[in-house]
Amino acid sequence: MDVKFQFEDIGNSFLGHIYRPVAQVTLQSPKILTKSVLIWMIVDTGADYTIIPNHFSEKLRISLEKDCVKDTTYGVGGNQVVYFYKDKIKARIGDLERKIPIAFFANNEVPALLGRLGFLETFDTTFLKNHITVFKE
Repeated sequence: MDVKFQFEDIGNSFLGHIYRPVAQVTLQSPKILTKSVLIWMIVDTGADYTIIPNHFSEKLRISLEKDCVKDTTYGVGGNQVVYFYKDKIKARIGDLERKIPIAFFANNEVPALLGRLGFLETFDTTFLKNHITVFKE
């Protein structure tokens, strides 16, 4: 079954009207199986891995100090401290479910990014010209 999401309408910029591909992702806490969080993420084919803001680590009951490895990642905005979760976490888009690697930003200023490693690369992902993202098995 295909899962589809309408792009987010960001509005006008100097260069033109901006539409951003986003997807609603459910992440399940690895420690409390009845606990999950729903996150709107930017579908970012340029992101090597999925990275979410720091505050979600508390909601998922993941300790950045005990359960993660601290590292630095580099992107368009420069370098960022990130915390890579040592295990994989269950993620779901619609009815499509995967166990994925995930990282947390050291802050809450960067939006959640849905990356390729273990997630986007496991689907046929299509960006349609009518501003819809389609995920297929």
